[in-house]
Formats: sequence, structure tokens, C-alpha cells
Amino acid sequence: MPDVTKTPDTDAAPTAAAAGEAAVVAAPAAGKPRSLWSDAWRDLRRNPLFVISALLIVFLLVMAAFPQLFTSTNPRNGDLTHHFLTKPSYGDVFSADWFGYDKQGRSIYARVVYGARASITVGVLVTLAVTLVGGLIGMLAGYYGGWIDSVLSRLTDIFFGIPFFLGSMVILVSFTDRKVWVVAAAMAFLGWTQIARVMRGSVITTKQSDYVTAARALGAGTGRIMFRHILPNAIAPVIVVATIALGGYIAAEATLSYLGLGLAEPIISWGIDISDAKDSIRENPHVMFFPAGMLCITVLAFIMLGDAVRDALDPKLR
Repeated sequence: MPDVTKTPDTDAAPTAAAAGEAAVVAAPAAGKPRSLWSDAWRDLRRNPLFVISALLIVFLLVMAAFPQLFTSTNPRNGDLTHHFLTKPSYGDVFSADWFGYDKQGRSIYARVVYGARASITVGVLVTLAVTLVGGLIGMLAGYYGGWIDSVLSRLTDIFFGIPFFLGSMVILVSFTDRKVWVVAAAMAFLGWTQIARVMRGSVITTKQSDYVTAARALGAGTGRIMFRHILPNAIAPVIVVATIALGGYIAAEATLSYLGLGLAEPIISWGIDISDAKDSIRENPHVMFFPAGMLCITVLAFIMLGDAVRDALDPKLR
């Protein structure tokens, strides 16, 4: 009888083994969970709104930090041979004549470039201050609850009931020398309530999660639970609100400066230049157009960035 015993296929066996090993190696990589922040960063890089706004903000920050890279003209020097009747010279890009001159013979282009520093600095300082103060108050109220929550919530309601602009004007009118930190402190004193409310709600939701309960059962202290487990998972809504609010604070500083209650000379600010140009807006609209246009672009850039971050961090939009 012929031998019908089958010999193993030596060529197929290694191939199957290699495929199995590859599947085993690939399985953990494919099943590796991604964090909220990694998913958000991946979505942000693919979002044209984020890319455009981020590039605009980087450009504005560089201009605010190093204005001498964009113009060599002193923005405070006025030359009476030039007048605001001198129209902009659009052919001379980056020159002192590019945007024309104001009524004191100062280069509008140079003042627009140097005005970015004060306006953006006020917005950043106020945003940092309200995020720290409001975030801390909201975290304490949301985590502890009980009478601590009641006291801090009523305190938040009291400050929330004070009109932001009216309260800021009442505070700033008592200062004769209104520097950057004075304006920022006055705005931050009344602007932390929204962040506190957002953080409180986020902490209340996060502290009910299973991993927080497990950390508490394992004996983790209050500080570790708050700052290692709750804060990283509750901070996303606060980042969104703070990013959008930054643009609003820049606009608020310009409004206060326009009314004569914000920054004052010799500080250069877009709001001050807009206020100086209001008397000649009909005859020479370019005097107001350039600082107002730069202000609008800056505010819009931060609002666009906040919208992009919100879309990336909101799981409901995935």
C-alpha cells in the first residue's frame, strides 16, 4: 500500500507562525487607548480654523514681543511736517508712511505695531488671573460641597451681579496712573465668576467617576485626588472658556481705553489710538481703520482658537 502519511508543510508553518506573532504584536498597539488630549491634538492639527488662528496668534505675539522687527520708527515721535491729511502710502510696505500719520504727525503703522504689546499683555494677564482664582474657587466648591459650596457659590453670585464694565470703570476712575497691571487687576477682580462656575460644574461631574472613587478607596489624600485625578479631567471646559474670554478681555481693555478710563499715555494702546481718531473719522477714516482693524483681527483670532479647541475637546462633537 502506498504511504499516505502527510508531511507537514514546512513553508506554510513559519508563515502562519509569523502572522500569529505579528497579530499578537499589533493587537496591543491597535487596542492602546488614547487620551482625550492626544485625540484633541490630532483633531486640532487637521482643523483649518485652528491652523489659521494659531498662525495669526503667533504672528501677533512675535509683533508684541519684538516690535522693532517690524518697524524702526519711534511711535511716540511726532513730526508736524506730517499730518493726518497725509494719506497712507500703500506702496511703501513696512515704512512709516504705510498707514499714514495721525493728527500729531505720529506714524500710524508704528503705533499699530507697538500697540499690540499693551493690549495683548492686558488680555493675557487678566486671563491667567481669572483662571487661577476662578478655577481654585470652583474646584473647592465642587469638590467639598456642603456649606463650603454654599458660601463660595453665594460669593460668586455677588460678584457675578456686578456689571463688568461699570465695576471696572468705578475701580479705575480712582487711579490717576493707570498702568498695565492696574487695568488688568481691575478687570480680573470682576471677571473670575464665569470660570468659577464652569470649573465647579466640571468638578462635580468628574468627582463621581469610578477612578476617583477607586483612588479614595486606596487611601489617596485630598490633594492627590484633586490635582492628580480630578483637575486633569475637569480642566478642558475651563481652557475653552478662558481662550475665548482672552479675546473678550482685549476688546474690553480697548473699550475702557477708548472711554478714557483704561490705559493712558504714554502707553501705546489700540484703544487710545481709536479714541484719538474719533474726531477725524469722517474726513480721514484710515486713522481709525488700522488700529480698529488690528483689534478686530486679534479678538477674532482668539475666538476662532477657542472654537477650535472646544470642538476638539467636546466628546459630543466627535
